[in-house]
Amino acid sequence: MHTHLKTYHPYVSPFDPCKPMVEKTYSTPPHLYIGFQPPNLPQFSPMEALRTGTLWKAFYDPWYSPYEKGNKGVPS
Repeated sequence: MHTHLKTYHPYVSPFDPCKPMVEKTYSTPPHLYIGFQPPNLPQFSPMEALRTGTLWKAFYDPWYSPYEKGNKGVPS
């Protein structure tokens, strides 16, 4: 299983006047890891599908605001 959150470590200049960000996080969409839509994928109920924006659970990618605290791994 692939994770949707990726991290990388940017270059930190010794002359940068700001506090360095030593690790940055970004999200990749789930459709990058599925080459084609296989048959019999698990589905959300109709109400859950409207709330999540997709019918298939494999294509669901929750988004968390970087400005909210406690947002599952995304730096605030």
